[in-house]
Amino acid sequence: MDDSLEGKAALVTGGARRVGAAIARRLHAAGAKVLIHYRDSEADAARLEAEFNAARPKSAAKVKAELLAPIAPRALLLAALEGFGRLDILVNNASSFFPVEVGKIESSHWEELIGSNLRAPLFIAQQAAAELAKNEGCIVNIVDIHAERPLKGYALYSVAKAGLAAMTRALALELAPRVRVNGVAPGAIAWPEDGQFAEGERVRIVSTTPLARTGAPEDIARAVHFLACASYVTGQILAVDGGRSIFI
Repeated sequence: MDDSLEGKAALVTGGARRVGAAIARRLHAAGAKVLIHYRDSEADAARLEAEFNAARPKSAAKVKAELLAPIAPRALLLAALEGFGRLDILVNNASSFFPVEVGKIESSHWEELIGSNLRAPLFIAQQAAAELAKNEGCIVNIVDIHAERPLKGYALYSVAKAGLAAMTRALALELAPRVRVNGVAPGAIAWPEDGQFAEGERVRIVSTTPLARTGAPEDIARAVHFLACASYVTGQILAVDGGRSIFI
């Protein structure tokens, strides 16, 4: 398989930090031009843009957008076309993640979790579909192993990711044969920075992972790169979870 992305242009939502930044770095290192989407992390996006452009001039750009805004899908596509003249790879990575107890779910929780994890990826994909088809491009959605096996305390998040998994398979049919659509389902990769998982819970999660360790953002980035290059793969969701999904 040819893993070069030279001449391609990629959009990574939530691409300024953590897993998104690792994906952006991997695609850029493979030769792609990369549009880094961010909402609040402007300084991180600017540093990443500067890093990429120092390595290859005019190979990166950044775009600020609130993905729940109706204008966001069109704004993102226009930013890619204005910056690079094309779009070949869409990575729907941006995601909200927090627990909410059943019985206390409010419309604001629905809007944030369903909006960021399902609605935004759908409307961005729909907006980009014609451009991706023109270039025989692809979409890679960052799903979650808990789309298949819900995480206790995170019912609404799990529902949102289950919807994204279904959307991945549905769009693989709808956009074929010119656009491939796949997903990557991470396990324990990068712990939330707001302390959602106490140390004891982290230990328990690692203990139920067959490879007995957490993964790294680069593990997800490698999977995204593979799917971006795998020309005969569509409608698939690749678990990158150290085997945890076969245990829980």
